[in-house]
Amino acid sequence: MRAGFDPRLYLVTDTLLCAPRSVPEVVAAAVSGGVTAVQVRDKAAGRRDLLALTRAVQEVLRPTPDVRLFVNDAVDVALLTGADGVHLGQDDLPAADVRTLLGPDALIGVSVGSAAELDDVLALPPGTADLVGLSPVWSTPTKPDAGAALELPGTRALATRARAGGLLSVAIGGISAATAAAVAGTGVDGICVVSDICAATDPAAAARTLRAAMAGELVAR
Repeated sequence: MRAGFDPRLYLVTDTLLCAPRSVPEVVAAAVSGGVTAVQVRDKAAGRRDLLALTRAVQEVLRPTPDVRLFVNDAVDVALLTGADGVHLGQDDLPAADVRTLLGPDALIGVSVGSAAELDDVLALPPGTADLVGLSPVWSTPTKPDAGAALELPGTRALATRARAGGLLSVAIGGISAATAAAVAGTGVDGICVVSDICAATDPAAAARTLRAAMAGELVAR
């Protein structure tokens, strides 16, 4: 677990939902409202475009070095930009190999949607993964190919096991300001949002609302 990483409010970007604003513009506003980590995700972008987008987001995060930057899936882009970390899906490169490529200081997150998938992450050598993304809490149009919904009981069960195994956990999937407190109360270390910030008229206000909704629910490490 890398020192100083705060996953409480973790933004995953969606270029289409941010439009007509740019992704960096939305990220800057969201960070001003309390976002603590950002993952650049654009499945439709080619590698050059993703590299340019990541660098642009990196630039707007420069004044807030405590806000960690992740790249979704693209280990090569993470390496080229010097991003803080990468988030891996179940079909991406193995986390152990990615750790070898990125070195000991990078943050590595892995998507987990079941007890069996969490078992696989917990079985990795210590220090391989830092974070698991528990998903989906509820079904979401931003990731229609996600597995069965964990809902609150399933999220709580996985968060408890992740914590016992020394991993941070964040929950993602269908989370809004109306449900943020309930999800934060499952024992996760943070929540991930896409639509609730990217599609918001005022991303800064949306982030502030989410932070206020979670206040007092997240258990300190």
